[in-house]
Amino acid sequence: MPIITNVRVHDVRFPTSLDADGSDAMNKDGDYSAAYVVLETDSELSGYGFTFTIGRGNDLCAEAARQRALPLVGQDVDTLLDDLGATYRELASDTQLRWLGPEKGVVHLAMAAVMNALWDMAARRAGVPLWRLLVEMSPEQLVDAADLRYLSDALTRDEAIAMLRSAAPGRRQRLEELKARGGYPCYTTSAGWLGYSDDKLRTLLREAVTDGYRHFKLKVGADLDDDRRRLRIAREEIGWDAELMVDANQVWDVPQAIEWINALAEFRPLWIEEPTSPDDVLGHAAIRRAVAPIGVATGEHGMNRVLFKQMFQAEALDFCQLDSARLASVNEILSVYLMAHKFGVPVCPHAGGVGLCELVQHLSIFDYVAVSGSLDKRLTEYVDHLHEHFVDPVIVSNGHYALPSRPGYSAELRDETVQRYRFPDGQYWLERKAQDLLVTTR
Repeated sequence: MPIITNVRVHDVRFPTSLDADGSDAMNKDGDYSAAYVVLETDSELSGYGFTFTIGRGNDLCAEAARQRALPLVGQDVDTLLDDLGATYRELASDTQLRWLGPEKGVVHLAMAAVMNALWDMAARRAGVPLWRLLVEMSPEQLVDAADLRYLSDALTRDEAIAMLRSAAPGRRQRLEELKARGGYPCYTTSAGWLGYSDDKLRTLLREAVTDGYRHFKLKVGADLDDDRRRLRIAREEIGWDAELMVDANQVWDVPQAIEWINALAEFRPLWIEEPTSPDDVLGHAAIRRAVAPIGVATGEHGMNRVLFKQMFQAEALDFCQLDSARLASVNEILSVYLMAHKFGVPVCPHAGGVGLCELVQHLSIFDYVAVSGSLDKRLTEYVDHLHEHFVDPVIVSNGHYALPSRPGYSAELRDETVQRYRFPDGQYWLERKAQDLLVTTR
């Protein structure tokens, strides 16, 4: 019986701000970062997980993840992995850490990193990719793993089991259909970062069209005239039969959001993403009523399943954009998928960050095969950044995520990447510090 013998947590940061990759109206100079967790055992089995940030403060997440994971050291691996619902609840019951949230902020991000590593380890132990591990679980096993606390007024255990049972007979057929179409459909944000020049925007959109994309997202919200100009360029390049989405990254108050979105309606956006504070349930509902038929999408900063419950109950969103590294891993994500299915809201996961594409591909495949059974209005985000740093990187072709085949959650970083980009003592950051010192002493 293998035992967890050690936990290693690394603060890994990439200098994406240098090229404005990831730039938007709220976050202009982010350095994509990961609080990266490695769970080691006294066997060949390991588990890898992370949560995502954009630079300063990633060290706080890393330390919180270490604190979250320390109770696992010395525990039997099979006991932990045979009941990941119980393991999740045991870690979540640490009242001293819970007080720092509860279930939000740094400690919740840390919970995501640690549980992501445990789910990765479970899939590796089974010798299958995570999506297959989930697809092959029974409805009862999935619901046992899901965190349904505080949700019974929106979703009961019996309802969840019934939904999964009703989808079970078509699992094999849907999986074959997904393979036949080349994978799960995605949209690209890689061309639309706010800090990119018009020429770069135009070039990247042309390349994306050539690569087979039919769905594109642009960042908006800093200047209305700039938004109109950039969306006009987008429509010139992608045409009017392709779908165009826009993302404001939370910068507007509710009345301003309504006015700004309606001013962009001529470009026929499919959705406006994060039009206001991610916590403002009633504000999203008001915006949704005022800008229809443009849809409202949100969720990448959705702090926990309770916020999503309220969004669904208030009819505040048209597209649910859960985040694989902000919610507390698969346990909480399962609950959001089940609620979304009950309320008839398509889930289009957020993946604009290092490693998030690697994770969400598994979740989207699982949703189609075992929960929603539908691809209608369902797309998963794709950004073409930093995949080369992963042992099992995503493969996207003709606007579709190929189904991962290697065991695990695709979360393992290359050793050389960790050594180079670990902050502050990785080779890249030491070299950059030396260069900065040289400049200041001249």
